[in-house]
Amino acid sequence: MQAETPRPDSAVGSPLSLSAHRIAVLIPCYNEEVTIAGVVRDMRTALPDAAIYVYDNNSTDRTVELARAAGAITRRERLQGKGHVIRRMFADIEADFYVLIDGDGTYEAQAAPKMVRLALENGHDTVMGVRIHEEAAAYRPGHVLGNKVLTGLVVNLFGRGQSDMLSGYRVFSRRFVKSFPALSAGFETETEFTVHTLQLNMSMGEVATRYIERPEGSFSKLNTYRDGFRILGTIVNLLKQERPFLFFGMIGVVLAVIGMLVGMRSVLDFVETHSVPHLPSAVLAMGLELLAALSLVCGLILNSVTLGRQENKRLAYLALQAPPCLDA
Repeated sequence: MQAETPRPDSAVGSPLSLSAHRIAVLIPCYNEEVTIAGVVRDMRTALPDAAIYVYDNNSTDRTVELARAAGAITRRERLQGKGHVIRRMFADIEADFYVLIDGDGTYEAQAAPKMVRLALENGHDTVMGVRIHEEAAAYRPGHVLGNKVLTGLVVNLFGRGQSDMLSGYRVFSRRFVKSFPALSAGFETETEFTVHTLQLNMSMGEVATRYIERPEGSFSKLNTYRDGFRILGTIVNLLKQERPFLFFGMIGVVLAVIGMLVGMRSVLDFVETHSVPHLPSAVLAMGLELLAALSLVCGLILNSVTLGRQENKRLAYLALQAPPCLDA
């Protein structure tokens, strides 16, 4: 199912009460003492009936103290990396809807009720907060370009995608959270969210939300190049796992083409002289063609294995209760 186009605030703002549903706000944090108290207070105002959890990831400042003072439930995850924190939060917390937001104060809390309402009105398993930035400093050009490239890559590899794949502001249903394998360790976990959604053909929506510049004294933990390459590696690894025939088929085609180019000279020599004077080239070409055939066979076998895995994941997903949905 295609993601819904981000809609203006007025289109989502129904008078629907959210108090009948258990909502958990999940805030992973690492050294966010400058912003965390404000984020907790803003989320409490936006979702007054929600339980707000701050999971600290080995902060060396007053993040935990300030989060607790602001009214959050604080817990710790010792394994360093956002992916480890996500895994722990999803395992520990029970709710009907989960609102995931970063603790850096760059997302507007007022969008949270709109995102939850959209999920409730349409039975979505996930709703993404699509970042709309007005200040150049809020979203660095390198990050904008990287997000567009990686999002486009996922769309081309998996057939469809989301407008802002690397957004850290999302709403999940319980069915999504409890079926999500959470294998990543760091910021590449957002890529896992997207691919998990696409592989299981989950219902998803989007809400436009303002992206705000970090306040003075607050610093991003995201490294443009290091984490960009890690996310790219995650996409390649997920392609190998989820679409092995495409992955190994591309490798096989490349090897076959190189083999033909290398062996062409030997073939022409044999046609002209009925001998193979350049034996090493002939042997190399034969080896490359054998590797190409082996790669294609591996892709076919692993494709059958992946189909079985996807069926099991789908059955595990369907075994969980569907998200609440209003009558049309």
